[in-house]
Amino acid sequence: MDVFLMIRRKKLTIFTDAKDTTTVLELKKIIEGILKVTPSNQQLFKDNQVMEDEKTLQDYGLTSSSAKAQCPGSVGLAVRLENGEFEQLDLTPFSSPPDLPDVMKSQETNGQEQSS
Repeated sequence: MDVFLMIRRKKLTIFTDAKDTTTVLELKKIIEGILKVTPSNQQLFKDNQVMEDEKTLQDYGLTSSSAKAQCPGSVGLAVRLENGEFEQLDLTPFSSPPDLPDVMKSQETNGQEQSS
């Protein structure tokens, strides 16, 4: 079954899909095709736990019932720095959308305009 994923690193977000039987290494190869970072220079995280290459996505609870298109499963990404160490996992929080203008807010009277 298809698993929908949101892979996050700092301010970068990648949306992709895979099978729940996809291994972590195969997911790293998908990321390599997008970011041009080799799998050996990637570290993936699920719930602040490093994901092991030989395990599948379903081993980490990423299944078609938990990672849907409208609510993708979240995976963190860290890359190896020039000194050989992996960077700290850094997920920049999403910004909040601005408040809706008053004219766009729903009226208390079920969308009916009040006459004055």
